[in-house]
Formats: sequence, structure tokens, C-alpha cells
Amino acid sequence: MDKKIKKGLGKGLNDLLSPNFNKDLVINDDERIKKISVKKIVPKTDQPRSHFDDEKLSELALSIKRHGILMPLVVSPLKDDNYQIIAGERRWRAAIIAGLDKVPVVIRSLKELEKLEIALVENIQRVDLSSLEQATSLAKLHVQFSMSYDEIATRLGKAVSTVNNTIRLLNLPDIAKDALSKNKISEGHARSILALKDFPDLQKKLLASIISSGWSVRQAERYVVSCKEGIKDHKVAKARVLSETVETKKLAKKLGTVVSLRRMAKGGRLEIAFKNDQELTKILSRID
Repeated sequence: MDKKIKKGLGKGLNDLLSPNFNKDLVINDDERIKKISVKKIVPKTDQPRSHFDDEKLSELALSIKRHGILMPLVVSPLKDDNYQIIAGERRWRAAIIAGLDKVPVVIRSLKELEKLEIALVENIQRVDLSSLEQATSLAKLHVQFSMSYDEIATRLGKAVSTVNNTIRLLNLPDIAKDALSKNKISEGHARSILALKDFPDLQKKLLASIISSGWSVRQAERYVVSCKEGIKDHKVAKARVLSETVETKKLAKKLGTVVSLRRMAKGGRLEIAFKNDQELTKILSRID
């Protein structure tokens, strides 16, 4: 989880903060990372999480033994030369299990933390931020302040589903993130691509079809439905997205109007267009 979030956190962060904001407060500068004894670190007293899964902690401890701690803890100094964990208690517990004497930390005063939190919250609420930039800021709040997405949603006055949908954008393949940041696809398109997370090849093909064929969000959703119904052949799934087929062309020629095929989760709909009542009467007479 931490590793995945780290990958997307550094992108575009300079654009998220005001020119006068002290960017040294953000975890991006290796010179601010120090190693501190695990014995000098204490958990946060108001940590909302009270239970830590022993099995998952053991798995994380094994990973730390092999690869080390990939993201430093965020701590705040206490009066007795100890430090309180602001974010990273699970990593700290796993490090103790792994037998580490010291862990990498970023030390921040409470004033620094307050400034950073306020800056991130303010920037998430900016109207000119792209959805990916918002997701980056949300992830910062989650990781660096141990805030749940429910807490973040309450703080921002947003629906929890909105926050969750935005943060999920960080799970997009890099090529899709790039397309979204360049406005080649919409957030609705991105959600359809995310729905195929178990099929990376189909994600790429869907992205290519959206860009090259100008697919609407509805068409992208129909492609996803086809794939989830078991159609893994791109050409077949793509054909089910198209509103115009050989059959609709024949019917359109016979009726003298536009005929479209709209596939749905179950079955579909055949749409026959008409401009006015007179044209409808003609179409009905031809059907008779």
C-alpha cells in the first residue's frame, strides 16, 4: 500500500502548493530523513486504529527485512527527547518485529504539520486542480497524517464515495494517467479503465479505442460490461460497443432513418430515430 502510494505522490506536487509555502515540509527531500532508535518512538495516543493484524504485520516485517522501509515515518518531537508517531505506526511495529534498531523518520513540529495539513486541504479545494492532482493531495493527507478517507471527506465536505473515486485514479496505468492529465480522456473514461484492473492488456486496448475512435463514456462502459461477461477478445468486445452494425445499416436503409443498437448489462435496445409524427407514421407503415 505504502509503496504504491509513494509512486504517485511526487508528481505535480509543486503545482499544488502556493509559491510562499515551505516545500521542505513535504516528504521529498532525503536530507530531512533521519534514523532514530525504535525505543525513542511512541505511538500516537489518539490513533484511530486500535487493532493491527498480526499476520499482515509479520508479512510487512519480512518485506522490511528484505527491502528496508520504503517510506519514512513522520514523527513529532516530545519534551523527553522521544518522538510521537504522526504517520507510520504499522511500519514502526513491523520494524520492531523485524529486529531493526533504528527506523528512517521525518521530524516535523506540530506547527509544521498544521501548516502542511492546511495547505493540502486548501489546495484540494482549488477549482483549477486536475483530478489526478486532487488524488495526489488526498493521498498525502492519508499517508502523512494517518487520516482515513472518511475523515478526509468530512474535513473537505465531500461525499466519501467522491474521495474514494478520486484516490482510485492513482491506480491507473501510467499511460492512462498521462492521457488523463493531458485531457485526452475524461475522469469517467478513467473509471472504466480502472474497472478492468485485472486485465492490463484490455485496459490498454480500451484506452487506445477511447482516444482513436472518440468513444464516449457510455461506450467505454459497454466495453467493460462485455469484457466482464466473459468476452476477452478485443475485436468482439469492440464490436459490441458500436451502435452501428451491418444489420442496423440494412434496417436503416429499409426504414429510411437512423437505426442504432445500444447494448446494456443484460440484452440491449434497438433505437429507431424519427424527426416528427409524419416520419414516424411512414416508418410504422414500412414495418407493417
